[in-house]
Amino acid sequence: MNLKELANKLGLSQTTVSRALNGYTDVSEKTRERIVTAAAAAGYRPSPVARRLATGRADAIGIIYPLMIHDLDDPYFLQVVSGMTEALGKSDMDLMLASASKTDEIRTYQRMIEGRRIDGMVVARTRLNDARLSYLAQKGIPFVAYGRSILPAPYAWLDFDTAAGLRMAVERLVSLNHQRIALLSGPQDLYFVTQSREGYLKAMGDAQLPIEQQYMVEGTLDRAGGYEAMTRLLSCNPRPTAVIVDNPPAGAGALRALIEAGVELRNEMSIIVHDGLPPDAFMGYDITALQSSEPLAVGRKLIELMLALLDGESPENLQVLWQPTLKIGTSDGPCPVNI
Repeated sequence: MNLKELANKLGLSQTTVSRALNGYTDVSEKTRERIVTAAAAAGYRPSPVARRLATGRADAIGIIYPLMIHDLDDPYFLQVVSGMTEALGKSDMDLMLASASKTDEIRTYQRMIEGRRIDGMVVARTRLNDARLSYLAQKGIPFVAYGRSILPAPYAWLDFDTAAGLRMAVERLVSLNHQRIALLSGPQDLYFVTQSREGYLKAMGDAQLPIEQQYMVEGTLDRAGGYEAMTRLLSCNPRPTAVIVDNPPAGAGALRALIEAGVELRNEMSIIVHDGLPPDAFMGYDITALQSSEPLAVGRKLIELMLALLDGESPENLQVLWQPTLKIGTSDGPCPVNI
């Protein structure tokens, strides 16, 4: 059944039927219910192209990921995208996924927006000063940030309390009598990394432990970086007895460096990884981890916030901070003696 046949069956104009099915408010609720019920009974669904022409909407949400070579096999990100796609599918909407180098990001946003290919954007890997958020706010494009920034204007975001998580990790290691605690973190321009450092420094200060700059290695967002950073820590004299890693890929690389160096996990070196190890990096260890959230749930929540934003909810009412939990595994233990 097509639109014309449905309209004839109901004795209504095609315009009225189309506007009712596309959510316009100038059709009475009683008439809308009648049309929706009849359409469902007849198995009729509006053509996506026709609906987009009628509403002026693209029925799509965009995400432009600042892609680096190691992101191509990032299982966590792919599961977040899967959660987003699943949630959008329930609203008959699509996800437009693109990647861009850091130097070409704004131009990529411009192309996607000016081509009217999306109704809103999800911005991943937010930075402390994020030109992408400023650009979208200036253009009046609805967006949800996956992570916070210092953008002064109110905006919708979903984030994890990374600072609280790092404090929790340090407190756990201090309770095991560790004093030489290292931090491996991502690039400092990323907002979550500033939170990692803030939580680490606060907890170390509260425990009255010295801050050793050689134990703070930043810029590690992939396995190679984590491997190299852990190798550097193992060459320190004295070397740390415990390490916290603020992202899973670097955690996998750090653990491989420990294994290859013959360092006995837990007995000689403790390690805690934010969000644990990537699923494909299982090395026979139950890693003690700061758990933020299951990635599919993250993707669904991002779309929930986006749809609310598109429905007219104020951005300041769409700011969600999830708290981490500490999952105790077998990768951390009491501080070794004489190391």
